[in-house]
Amino acid sequence: MTEVEVKQVLKSIVNSGNPRVRYKMLKKIGSGASGTVFTALDNETQEKVAIKTMNISQQPKPDLICREICVMKDNRHANLVNYLDSYLVDDTDLWVVMEYLEGGPLTDVITETIMRETQIAAILREIVKAIAFLHSKGIIHRDIKSDNVLLEMDGQVKVTDFGFCAQIMPQEKRETMVGTPYWMAPEVVSRKQYGPKVDIWSLGIMIIEMLEGEPPYINEHPLKALYLIASKGKPEIKNKDQHSPELNDFLDRCLEIDVDKRWSADDLLQHPFLKKCESLNSIVPLIKTVKKLLNK
Repeated sequence: MTEVEVKQVLKSIVNSGNPRVRYKMLKKIGSGASGTVFTALDNETQEKVAIKTMNISQQPKPDLICREICVMKDNRHANLVNYLDSYLVDDTDLWVVMEYLEGGPLTDVITETIMRETQIAAILREIVKAIAFLHSKGIIHRDIKSDNVLLEMDGQVKVTDFGFCAQIMPQEKRETMVGTPYWMAPEVVSRKQYGPKVDIWSLGIMIIEMLEGEPPYINEHPLKALYLIASKGKPEIKNKDQHSPELNDFLDRCLEIDVDKRWSADDLLQHPFLKKCESLNSIVPLIKTVKKLLNK
């Protein structure tokens, strides 16, 4: 789609009002390749929201924006960061209004604290529920990583950022190499046809993040990391003997090279490791600790 066509599609799906009247911008909380995220106050509800702003002309694949909004609008779930509204501003910028989760990204908890296995299981159960829901709707997320998992102060866990997602028909495959290199499945890196189970591999890499503080090969150049993923396959797990058999088995099911043998999200929801989870309240102290540390 051309930029003009993208704008025509967006005009048919966004709110025609003026977001500057309804929302008071508060603080920039993040920025990436696709845009910048701010916190804002909704003047009508007095609730805090997150607003992602994107300059349409600066998007490498502007048609992905339309898909992102359509996926968010049409798919609501307790474990997804839910879409609230969207606007085309000055005919150049797209504003997407979403739920704001004050606990911040899971990455902060991973890098600043050490989690018990039962807490890891609690967080994973919520993420796998989100992935299972997306897959049931024919959606591949294609960028599962700790940066794209947000936490609420009460321990709620939600998956966000649908900028790379793909909507597929049953049995349909993709070949496009998208995502973040260190979390990519071998079949994506090797440009083979792939389906929803690429998200399960990325989940496995995220578990390594939760155990070791970072994904494999993070200190390598992205191209070198892609080469290592393609050539080595399953990464080495450090201190494997210190983890429970259930956790090691869960990880093995996610990081299975043979896609046919890799478990689906529905399979993983029945795995014994997820039965070990504590309540989500157990991660609240971790979130509060991180907030204190990062606000100093």
